[in-house]
Amino acid sequence: MAIVKNGNALTTPVQQPGAKISDDGYGLLTATVIWKADAAAALGSVVNRGSTCPINANCSAHRYSIVYDALNIATLTVDYVGIDGGVAYTDPQITGSQGLTSEHITTHPNFFETASGLGFTGAPIAGVGTGSIATPNYPAVPGTDPVEYSGNNGATFEIAKGRKFLGFKKAEFKDFYGKTNYLAPQCSLSGVIYTSSSSFVNNMRGAVGKTSGTGTFAGRNLVPDYMGTSFTISSKNQLLLAQVSFEDFGLLYKVQYELRFNREGYVASVYAGA
Repeated sequence: MAIVKNGNALTTPVQQPGAKISDDGYGLLTATVIWKADAAAALGSVVNRGSTCPINANCSAHRYSIVYDALNIATLTVDYVGIDGGVAYTDPQITGSQGLTSEHITTHPNFFETASGLGFTGAPIAGVGTGSIATPNYPAVPGTDPVEYSGNNGATFEIAKGRKFLGFKKAEFKDFYGKTNYLAPQCSLSGVIYTSSSSFVNNMRGAVGKTSGTGTFAGRNLVPDYMGTSFTISSKNQLLLAQVSFEDFGLLYKVQYELRFNREGYVASVYAGA
């Protein structure tokens, strides 16, 4: 057998063994391919941003690095990104937080009437006197000038029909006297989704401050299935898109978002639907 004294001139990049690709479990593909070429070779077909990955056509070049060795050979490491299946979106990767936040006592669901199904016991915090939630009727507090009117637990109002809440003014009700706030449960969700659609990015930007009763914003469901599919109460949407941030990631867009869940729902005249 003849001795081979001349190898590949490497006038164009040659793919090397050891290419790798990974899927993050939500559909985002990342790949790395190594190439070798002569230092003077034209590298554009490999290092051009957006060039197709040789091991998965759904990926395109994102960035690269080059190392030149003593023999003037260039080793190119090219990173590629894409979405599995060639679709326009990955599945959202979601994290959530359930905690407590301070809110004014008058927002408590059990303030005027018994909130059924939420586990509260005993009479409503302030009640409605001898009236109803629509037309409360509180008795006058003797000795007050101007006259004030009192409900349950020393809750005091400016007129018999309620209106302005003046606070808990009776010291004998030690659990409530002087209190103004309570700790209310609050749920927030944040997620990351990758897309090839610039329209989706702009639609998400336009949906900030808007609400949904299904978890869908800009045409995509952004809430995990295990949380359910209906988020409405008394015809009010309970999910609000509170924040959106975005950045380029190769030829894709990385969109991060935050949703806020309101147990009582968002009033449609204040917060428009998405």
